[in-house]
Amino acid sequence: MAGNLPRAGTLAEKIQRFRRIVDQSGGLKGFFLRLQRIDDVKEGKLVGVDKFGNKYYENPLYFVGRNRWVEYSDRYGYDYDGSQIPAEWYGWMHYKTDKLPSEDPTRPKYKWIKEHEENPTGTERAYVPYSTTRPKIEAWKPPKA
Repeated sequence: MAGNLPRAGTLAEKIQRFRRIVDQSGGLKGFFLRLQRIDDVKEGKLVGVDKFGNKYYENPLYFVGRNRWVEYSDRYGYDYDGSQIPAEWYGWMHYKTDKLPSEDPTRPKYKWIKEHEENPTGTERAYVPYSTTRPKIEAWKPPKA
């Protein structure tokens, strides 16, 4: 069957695991807020926090692809997306590297590198280009009655 999967465990082990998850979430209130906000509750080791307040976790007992996750900062509320992860953490989240950004000495730090900002597409801040060329087709305007 599945050789390296963690076994389900006894009822006592499940209760202990549930308590650890509740404690890591910040109590029962935090547990239910996390469940409502990100629709998942896991236990894992906090490996880092970025400058935006996003927290990054890892638990090697979960499947690869599900064993690293981010909890977005509370300032995003329910309106969070993947573009709010900075480039240095993006590489770690997507298994491009196993080194955390704080442990990677090869990462270039030039003064001309622009600060990370989220993708504003679909918001009021989205870039909309202005065209100076005339349209080839004009929209039909119905005659006034």
